[in-house]
Amino acid sequence: MDGYKHKQIEFSALKSKKITAVFDEPDVSSDGGLMLLREAMGRNNIVDRIAGSISDPRHKSYVRHQMRELIAQRTGQIACGYEDANDCDTMCSDPLLKMLAERDPDGDPLASQPTMSRLENEVTARDLIRIGYAFIDDFISSFDKPPKMVVLDMDPTADHVHGRQQLAFFNDYEKEYCFMPFHVYDGLTGRLITTVLRAGRTPTSAEIISVLKRIERRLCNAWPKTILVLRADSHHTKPEVMDWMESKGMQFVTGFSRNSRVKKVFSDTILVAEKRFEQWGQSVTMHAAGYYAAESWSHPRRVVCRVIVSDKGTDVRFIVTSFEDVSAKYLYANIYSGRGRMELMIKDHKTALKSDRTSCHRKEANQFRLFLHSAAYVLLHWVRENMLKGGEFANAQFDTIRLKLLKLGTRVEKRRTLVRLHFPQACPCQDAFARAMASLNSG
Repeated sequence: MDGYKHKQIEFSALKSKKITAVFDEPDVSSDGGLMLLREAMGRNNIVDRIAGSISDPRHKSYVRHQMRELIAQRTGQIACGYEDANDCDTMCSDPLLKMLAERDPDGDPLASQPTMSRLENEVTARDLIRIGYAFIDDFISSFDKPPKMVVLDMDPTADHVHGRQQLAFFNDYEKEYCFMPFHVYDGLTGRLITTVLRAGRTPTSAEIISVLKRIERRLCNAWPKTILVLRADSHHTKPEVMDWMESKGMQFVTGFSRNSRVKKVFSDTILVAEKRFEQWGQSVTMHAAGYYAAESWSHPRRVVCRVIVSDKGTDVRFIVTSFEDVSAKYLYANIYSGRGRMELMIKDHKTALKSDRTSCHRKEANQFRLFLHSAAYVLLHWVRENMLKGGEFANAQFDTIRLKLLKLGTRVEKRRTLVRLHFPQACPCQDAFARAMASLNSG
């Protein structure tokens, strides 16, 4: 790499001046915004929680890279768009990344790709269970007081694989071999609760309950009076899941697949909507609620019907809910339809942070990678929620935050008692950057 780094690059001349470039400046970084992430790491403990959850068999005498440094380095790289472990080879000497990991910018290099890959493949199933609980505990600690309600937005998303990896499964809908990891967020705040790697197929009742029971137990122990609500699509509307939630006092609003029997229950509503469209000549939307019991259900449950009739035809959708005293319109239009926000959360996690880079063979290694990308989500969400609130980036997607605030060319001036970072004078987002730090310090 050193040979390439010092190779001269020639550009077309500027008038009579020759232009050349060489990668030889050790005190310049492309990612000055890592200092924002460092402030987030100092106040949000997700990196420390993950590091403390991993059993480290290494002999202390031979350890060059502490566990927290490894997690901080990898998480910081993911946040800045270096999602592959291979990037460690070039980034390990970056002065800003060293500072993120609490090393002096003049200190020894951070971990290389082989070290990081060994870590990914040495994490055990027990470590992963502890890390999973660490995410839930971090979510709990993000509240100053117990919330009145937590809306568990839960959804699997496709993660295509390209090899014979453990848990790889052919999904007929995707027409690809893939994983279908669970993503669970708080629908009211957008904060991540957990992510769980799983095979690329429709989730079973046992899989759904396995995730929910760990979350429910942890949250209820911390907040016994908080109402927990599951909001999910029809894949989660399974008899065993609904029975389990009712036994735990959990509420739910989940999708329900159309069938002729349930459509018959709401046939009058559908007919009225169609007649109104014929009379008025414009789109008609109606909501209704009733009780329905599938043969596999232990008892009848409240079903909400939403009918839209337009020149495109009649569109009928259903949801099943445990809420008895909430209007049908509010349940569908406000509560259930609000889960559309989750698509933006998954987009931040999967698209901006490239959390589908799960190319290891072992399922444990891929789950650990998913957790590392989840840690980057937690930190960037913390930055947006606490440092960028009220500003132009308060609702920005993560890739926008990265482009505008993290990817900031920086020269590092190192003195005996001072490290000064020189950001570009022409940076268009310097006011937003300054406000972020002022907001943090004033809080």
